Amino acid sequence: MSSADGWLQLGLRVDADRVDEAEQALLELGAHSVTLLDAGDHPVHEPGPGETLLWPDIVVQGLFDGTADPTALSAALTRQGVVDNPTALSVERLGDRDWTRAWMDRYQPLRFGQSLWICPSHIEPEPDWPIVIRLDPGLAFGSGTHPTTALCLEWIDRHLGRHRQVIDFGCGSGILAIACALTGAERVIAVDHDPQALTATNDNARRNQVDDRVECWLPDRFKAEPADLVLANILAGPLIELAPLLTACVKPGGHLVLSGILPEQALAVAAAYRELLGPENLSQREDWIRLDFQRPVD
Repeated sequence: MSSADGWLQLGLRVDADRVDEAEQALLELGAHSVTLLDAGDHPVHEPGPGETLLWPDIVVQGLFDGTADPTALSAALTRQGVVDNPTALSVERLGDRDWTRAWMDRYQPLRFGQSLWICPSHIEPEPDWPIVIRLDPGLAFGSGTHPTTALCLEWIDRHLGRHRQVIDFGCGSGILAIACALTGAERVIAVDHDPQALTATNDNARRNQVDDRVECWLPDRFKAEPADLVLANILAGPLIELAPLLTACVKPGGHLVLSGILPEQALAVAAAYRELLGPENLSQREDWIRLDFQRPVD
């Protein structure tokens, strides 16, 4: 996608309950794409089953041809009631090169632990990087940059090749499922309530040549079965509710790794699993907690 006149980027600051209205308005006015950004400093991670998680205060950005008239666009949005405060609207001119460079500068390779790398498509991996996941940001959640995802990837890196059967519950973009497949898992079941996330997981698994080992399921089609490793990077509330299901999937000697937990939620989540699996290990990255358990061998 390119424009001889560059691009016009229009940003609307809205509450979470008006995102769909703003997005639809921008598309109807001719936006080539719409992006959602955090207007404050509110972390978002993998949503729980049945949830669509957004920041409470959001900037909805529309990308228009450079020939678009920002005054006319603003007037149209005002008439539709999408904009009711001039300070809620921002306009920026972007050249083709600026647009491409901004994307490339934002998404650079990331290493997790000793061996795992996440590498976007515009960069060629170094030959000495042991395990590389090719992943670009997309519509589904999870590109490795959030601390909850990083905590899980670091755990996977420390246990390379030890888990043949894996369940990733709340798979998002499939990043954890793909990491497990690339580090030796023979079969990975990826579960998510969002069909769009499952499509992204399928596409990313194919891109990383592990689609023969990654299966995608909606929660109502998923049947609990024993696994060497169960991962769930979602939210504390759903984690507590899912405790009986997730623990039932852990083989004797197998591991359960939970993330998406705030420090003040860790005790309640740990209590929901401790009686079923035994004591937990706790790790923290920034303001997020990872809990991991191992089922005793009978």
